[in-house]
Amino acid sequence: MKITTKDMILVSLFTALTAIGAFIKIPFTPAPITLQFFFTALAGILLGSKLGAASQIIYVALGLVGAPVFTKPSGPSYIFEPTFGYLIGFIISAYIIGKVVETYKSSNFQNLMLACLLGLLAMYSIGVPYLYIILKYISHSSITFMAALKSGFILFIPGDLVKCIVTSIIGVRVVPILKNQILKTY
Repeated sequence: MKITTKDMILVSLFTALTAIGAFIKIPFTPAPITLQFFFTALAGILLGSKLGAASQIIYVALGLVGAPVFTKPSGPSYIFEPTFGYLIGFIISAYIIGKVVETYKSSNFQNLMLACLLGLLAMYSIGVPYLYIILKYISHSSITFMAALKSGFILFIPGDLVKCIVTSIIGVRVVPILKNQILKTY
């Protein structure tokens, strides 16, 4: 796969948007909801599997080397944060979303929604067990897996469904335009 200057710019843009999304919090919710998954999903939809995942790999790498892109102080020790699993999940999520979009080749609402939901499932499949392991065995909390599931997944379902719907609507409108003007076709 040949990486062009345009590809590098788009990957950098979604890396930056994901970082910004960490600091945009939706108020009035019991658990803090950020726009990180929204930008992760858009990266997968608009950039495809490889470049979408690359944008998230760079985001995580920047945080691990100390750039202030995570919601808490960054650096290598961030791997011991209970929420680090979700960041790993962003990488897998962007890849899966991009792969689904590439496979279907049609950017209709149903395909994009399916892609987002599968990406969301992948993110939580990594994030929740990681949350549980860190809290239980590193922080020595008495948390149960069901409590981790509730606090790390169930509370976020409504907001995440809204993000998937909005992302899919944007994708339906934007992908056809951008494919012809900016993005390469998958």
